[in-house]
Amino acid sequence: MKILIYGVGGTMGHYVRLSAEKTDDIQVLCGVDKFYTGNEFSFPVYKSTAEIAEKPDCIVDFSVPQGIYDYLPYAVQNGIPCVIATTGYSEEDYAFIRQCSEKIAILQSGNLSVGINLLLRLVKETAALLGNSADIEIVETHHNKKKDAPSGTALLLANGIREVLPDHENHLGRAGVGKRERKEIGISAVRGGTVVGKHAVSFFMDGESITLSHEAENKSILSDGSLTAARFIVKQRAGLYSASSMFS
Repeated sequence: MKILIYGVGGTMGHYVRLSAEKTDDIQVLCGVDKFYTGNEFSFPVYKSTAEIAEKPDCIVDFSVPQGIYDYLPYAVQNGIPCVIATTGYSEEDYAFIRQCSEKIAILQSGNLSVGINLLLRLVKETAALLGNSADIEIVETHHNKKKDAPSGTALLLANGIREVLPDHENHLGRAGVGKRERKEIGISAVRGGTVVGKHAVSFFMDGESITLSHEAENKSILSDGSLTAARFIVKQRAGLYSASSMFS
């Protein structure tokens, strides 16, 4: 399989390239990164999809939210499935992704690691068992260069809880005065140092609590996961898929 790395000059683009080099079945055909000015890669790097001469089998995106407006029209026109691992999208962005998924297969996820998706399953099962008897709080910690808050993974976990507890609502941060409502899902973001990523989901009950957590030790778990996602999505029909589709 030949992939296009969108955002190839960034940190995660670097990790995807290294992950691909370790495989026998995936080759980086080309990259797109409008900010990249180097020449150290063995494959061509373009400023936009309008310049691409090759046709990849799959696009893997670790870039910025605005990137979808460049590569998704190109992917739709050429029938290329996509893995979207970027976070920080607005509701308008999500609507555009859903629109494009009517034409091509798209896997979009805030986190592609095996551990996080196992955590998501456990969190949903716990929420379903406890129902409204617990206060639910999510705390996520990342390095000081991360731009979006809360993280896409924290929102992935919160929205997974809301699938089984649809009357709950996300509550970002805690400021001011007032009693905590039972049906809130509290989400708090911590930024500092070089932390790759920590996520903890706590269920507070009367007299006891349960905390389920995951800690990423390096970013290769995300790049390896993106290639697993690429192998999965190239076999699917048009539609919007989540990471849980891969691990089910």
